[in-house]
Amino acid sequence: MLEVDGSERSGSGTILRISVALAVILKEELHIYNIRKRRSSPGLRPQHLEAVLTAARLSGAEVKGAELGSEEIWFNPGNIKGGEVKAEIGTAGSIPMLILTVLPICLYAKRNVSLNVIKGGTDVRHAPTINYLKQILLPTLGKMGVEASLRIEAYGYYPKGMGEVHLQVDPSSKLKSLRLPEFGEIKEIRGLSVCTFLKDRRVAERQAEAAERHLRARGFESEIDILYDTSNPLQKGSSLVLWVETDTGVILGGDAIGELRKPSEVVGREAAENLLEELKARPTVDIHIADMVIPYIGLAEGKSIYTVRELTEHLDTNIWLTEKILGVQFNVEKVGHLYRVEKGRGHFMGNG
Repeated sequence: MLEVDGSERSGSGTILRISVALAVILKEELHIYNIRKRRSSPGLRPQHLEAVLTAARLSGAEVKGAELGSEEIWFNPGNIKGGEVKAEIGTAGSIPMLILTVLPICLYAKRNVSLNVIKGGTDVRHAPTINYLKQILLPTLGKMGVEASLRIEAYGYYPKGMGEVHLQVDPSSKLKSLRLPEFGEIKEIRGLSVCTFLKDRRVAERQAEAAERHLRARGFESEIDILYDTSNPLQKGSSLVLWVETDTGVILGGDAIGELRKPSEVVGREAAENLLEELKARPTVDIHIADMVIPYIGLAEGKSIYTVRELTEHLDTNIWLTEKILGVQFNVEKVGHLYRVEKGRGHFMGNG
C-alpha cells in the first residue's frame, strides 16, 4: 500500500492529485492522510472530491473517506476501462485541476476516454485557465506522445461556475521523453482573449489591446484572437491566455482572469507581465508547466530535460512525490540564472 502524508512539502492539493493518479496507474492501494492540511480550508473541497470520484469511476476503485472536508482517504483501484465518463463539480471549483488529476490515468485506459465535466469553473483563481491547458499544456504533452483534446462547451467563472468541458484522450501508455534543452528563437506570440456576455463593454478587445501594448513596449509583437462568448448566461466573466512558440519546439505561457472591479486593462497587463517574465529568462518550460509535466516524465521512457526560471514549491513537491511513488530519480541543477531539470534513463515499467 502507498502511504502518503498530504501535509509534506507544499501540503497542497497537488499531492492528492498525483498520488491518486499514480496509484491508479500502478494499480496499487493508496492511503493518503492530512490532505491539504496547510490550507485555510483543509481537506477535500468540491473539485478535489469530484477528482477522486472521477478517478474511481475510471478505474473501478473502492474508496473510503471520500466526502467534503475529509482529510484522509483509502483508494483501492481496479482496471482502467475507459469509455464515457461524467464528472460534476457543482461549484466554481476548477475544471482544469480535475483534468490534471485524471489525464495521466486516461493514458493507461483499455480504450479511448471521453470525459464530460459539468458545473465547474473553467477560469478561476489559483488555477490555470482552461485555454492554458488547451494551448500550452496539451501541446507540450503532445511532444511526449499524449493524444488529448479539449472542447469547451461553456465557460465558468467564480462564484457560480456552471462551466462545461469535454476531454477526449487516446490511450498512449508508452510515453516518450521530453527533451527541451534550448530556448531557440521566437517564431510567434499568440493569445486568446475571452469574455462571456461582456461584449457591450468590449472586455475581450480591451484585454487584448492592453496585452499587445504592454508586449510591444518591450519589443515583442503579438497576435491575440478575440472571443465574445455567450455559452453561460448565468455567469459573466473573462480570461486571457498568451503563449510564445520558438523554433526548438518550446511553448511558454502566461494567463490572467477577470474579476469584479478589476479593469480589463489590468487583466491584459497581468497576462503580458506573466509571459514577459518567461521571455526575459528564456527557459524551455514556464513555471507552471514545469511542475505539471513531472508525473509524465516519471512515467516516460528515456532521459528528459528542460530548463525553468524558478524552483517553485509545487515543482519541488511534484519531483519528491514522483520519485517516492515511481522510484525514478530527477536531478535539479542551477545553470546560470535557470534551473535544469533532468530525469535519467530509468523509467516506470508498467503494472503488468
